[in-house]
Amino acid sequence: MAIFTKGVHCGSCNLKMNLFCYLSDEQLDIINNDRYEVHFHKGEVIFKQGGPLTHIACLTSGLAKVYIEGHDKKNMILKVLKPTELVGGPGFTVDYRQHFSVSTLSESSACLIDIRAFEKMIKTNAEFSFAFIKYLNETTIALHDKLMNLTHKQMHGRIADTLLYLSKEIYRSSTFDTPLTRQDLADMSAMTKESAIRILKELKDDNIIDFNSSGFNILNEPGLIQISITG
Repeated sequence: MAIFTKGVHCGSCNLKMNLFCYLSDEQLDIINNDRYEVHFHKGEVIFKQGGPLTHIACLTSGLAKVYIEGHDKKNMILKVLKPTELVGGPGFTVDYRQHFSVSTLSESSACLIDIRAFEKMIKTNAEFSFAFIKYLNETTIALHDKLMNLTHKQMHGRIADTLLYLSKEIYRSSTFDTPLTRQDLADMSAMTKESAIRILKELKDDNIIDFNSSGFNILNEPGLIQISITG
């Protein structure tokens, strides 16, 4: 069960993303008055695909996954969220619906900001608006790159991309423990769980990576990058 709190004021919070640094003290007061700090247990849903878009979330601790729910319980993970990333959904200003789901991969916390207060900041603060547009564009470019890779690469290249993404973007280490399951890795790579497990074993047999039940060690990064490129 989620726990609702409200602790540090937005103006003095060390966990707010750079986007909010463009707001004045008065504007931060408005954001602070219309937000909730929510603590989630592992596996809890922050946003549900198809639900109403009433809040924007800024993850302040833990990890979460953003995914599209397909037919027959087949999902596609678009990205892994880490502090202090923002997520709300492309339904903002369109239909105010959630077009993907977000759920926690570990014990996590997030600030939920009322969509009306957020929209007010966009309408009244040009610097904030441009920073938000830049953030959206960077996210869109990353999703376009992911779509291109998923549709043009073979399975080995897609698994290599997933491992490199986790290593470089999320954990920033060639050795990392992760709460992502083998099914999650498959959902990130657009393949079945069985195929993902088979390819991981092949990479291990080739001394490209090593892994156990909860972690990975990239032994030959140039080799993994080459697999990503030749895909």
